[in-house]
Amino acid sequence: MERPEPARRLVVNADDFGRSGSINAAVIRAHREGVLTTASLMVNEPDCAAAVALARDNPRLGVGLHLTFLMGHAALSPREIPGLINRQGEFSNSPVGVGFRYFFQRGLRGQLRAEIHAQFARFRATGLTLDHVNGHLHLHLHPVVFSILMEDAKTLGIQHMRLTRDCLARSRRMARGRWLYRISHALIYELLSRRARPDLIRRKIRHAQISFGLLQDSRVDEDYLLKLLPELPPGDSELYSHPSLDKFRPEFEALVSPRVKSLAARLGIKLIRYQDL
Repeated sequence: MERPEPARRLVVNADDFGRSGSINAAVIRAHREGVLTTASLMVNEPDCAAAVALARDNPRLGVGLHLTFLMGHAALSPREIPGLINRQGEFSNSPVGVGFRYFFQRGLRGQLRAEIHAQFARFRATGLTLDHVNGHLHLHLHPVVFSILMEDAKTLGIQHMRLTRDCLARSRRMARGRWLYRISHALIYELLSRRARPDLIRRKIRHAQISFGLLQDSRVDEDYLLKLLPELPPGDSELYSHPSLDKFRPEFEALVSPRVKSLAARLGIKLIRYQDL
């Protein structure tokens, strides 16, 4: 007798919660009116306090920590982490440069650990339940950052984490163009996720088996979602996007689309948070 396939469950996440009022408004509307189930909070950004207040008013929204080590602000001062930020308390805007510096400059490891703990402390101070952990531009999977997170996982209270990997074969059926970007990112994050998965399993840190959105690069629109939902594999998946009411409005509109919501229900896809894994 054949076993039935596992149910299809989907975490629908918004990154960059707290970065701006436009993003905050899009996140809450997508949660109340659409399919969004979780959001990742940038604890050092200008509209973080407003995002926390909105999250408290919407307790079914799972809120995680969106660790930031580039293209954003630090929790600690330039005096405390001079190798990571400028005098204005800002990280570099160069992903490639940051990646190489963090890997090869071993003297930065202590500063990275201090900043990681400071960002977790800021999240704890909100009083919100930590739904998950991930990183801005997925830097949580950078070998040095990831090793610190695993070494301190128990102290930091990490129980759920994004394992960033997308499926290039499925992506080819749902989108066209930008092949250099899509192939390179599929390869890079397949390698990083294979390296990370054994540590997550060993520490019993829950994660979705696949995370859709990486190969769309802020193009998670309605057309993509309508193609993606029937393609979801059995088991647990994550879809992440960057909804806002201005720059990334098509991503917001996709999350509140009646067609998307109806299709998910018709296909029997259960919408969950990371804490439900």
